[in-house]
Amino acid sequence: RMEGFGCYALPTGTEYRGSLWDGMFHGPGELLLPSGGGYRALWVRGVPTQGKFTFADGLEYDEEKWHYCDGYDRRFYTEICSGFKPPGIPQLTNLDPPKIIPEGCYDCGDGFYNPKTRVVVDYKHKFLRNADNDEHEWILRTCRKAWDITTEHKPKP
Repeated sequence: RMEGFGCYALPTGTEYRGSLWDGMFHGPGELLLPSGGGYRALWVRGVPTQGKFTFADGLEYDEEKWHYCDGYDRRFYTEICSGFKPPGIPQLTNLDPPKIIPEGCYDCGDGFYNPKTRVVVDYKHKFLRNADNDEHEWILRTCRKAWDITTEHKPKP
């Protein structure tokens, strides 16, 4: 079995870098997600005992002091770091400019969702997962759709 420091690539594209013992994550290590985020933790026999999740843009999740995009502060992390855009220029996602969503699909945060096939693919169109009924309903109810983007009326000169 694997022991010592190493890298382990999972079939989902996630990679583990850190200490291994008896074939398990054991000691300091980090899960690197294909989307760019990661989870750094102290592992004991494959189970994280203490850790910190960092999003792809560098924002660290803090369970006790989490105020990002809650009911009181609806700014994106890039708006917190860089400030607001001028009036009349909306920022639809944390990424600016936002990803162009394929027709008939939704942007569900870590990729695109096609409600006809119920498949989520990453932004490079690689398979991530099949959506269950709960995720399907949540995406349809809350996520940005390709046809939500409207063109601004420009008067003739």
